[in-house]
Amino acid sequence: MRNIPVAEVDGLDRAVLAIGTDYPPDHFLPLHEHRRAQVLYAATGVMRVGTADGTWTVPTHRAVLIPAMTPHSVAMAEVSTRSLYIEPGAVPWFPARCRVVEVSALLRELVLEAVDMAPRYPEHGRDATVVQLILHEIGNLAPLPLDLPLPAHPGLRRLCDAFLRDPGIHDPPARWAAALAVSERTLGRLFRAGTGLSFAQWRLRACVLHSLRGLAAGMPVARVAATLGYENPAAFTTAFKNLLGRPPTAYTGSGAAVRVRGEGSGGS
Repeated sequence: MRNIPVAEVDGLDRAVLAIGTDYPPDHFLPLHEHRRAQVLYAATGVMRVGTADGTWTVPTHRAVLIPAMTPHSVAMAEVSTRSLYIEPGAVPWFPARCRVVEVSALLRELVLEAVDMAPRYPEHGRDATVVQLILHEIGNLAPLPLDLPLPAHPGLRRLCDAFLRDPGIHDPPARWAAALAVSERTLGRLFRAGTGLSFAQWRLRACVLHSLRGLAAGMPVARVAATLGYENPAAFTTAFKNLLGRPPTAYTGSGAAVRVRGEGSGGS
């Protein structure tokens, strides 16, 4: 199925519905939720999924697992998706919180195949076997550290949201503390309590995750580093690799992606 709202087929009596969707550039889906659990796969582009307690950045050829009935928004940059909408009873082990995952080559091919299957596929036979393999593969996906926790504290949350729109690696904690009329020590406690990270850890993670969009669009690493305030590309590369385990070139337009069947012709 391609480019149809899930609401139109949600009632089908099948464990998995696969839908491909193409989105216009810089598209934004405001807060919404699904009755089914969702595996949202980025066939092209980069997405940022947001919930009340965090954001999850999803580079090309990765996916985010979204639990059933979880209000979430999706900001997209040149995105085409493939989504699996799964009956909650079919995945009792599904995570209770969103999670970005590495997508295996096998699952990628299975998802592409499922999008082209009949919506009410036979309950026995080849298509049903594809669905069973999909469920097995989802349960074995490796998580990626592409989440950014956000605090519930209203004032601190506003500052975090503003930072995400224009991040800088040298943004001083003194500015944040002054904006909240607290000491830097208190700011540190608020960050720890609200995110589980120190201010410096959160700031660095936010900058690295923000860089993924520019890298996927083909922006040179040196330019990405400069826009975030790094003195040189080497410092940015070190920080990036320490967090994600791979250099920025692994996420560039040329280095990130293995071309896949049907890419760009459908989405989630």
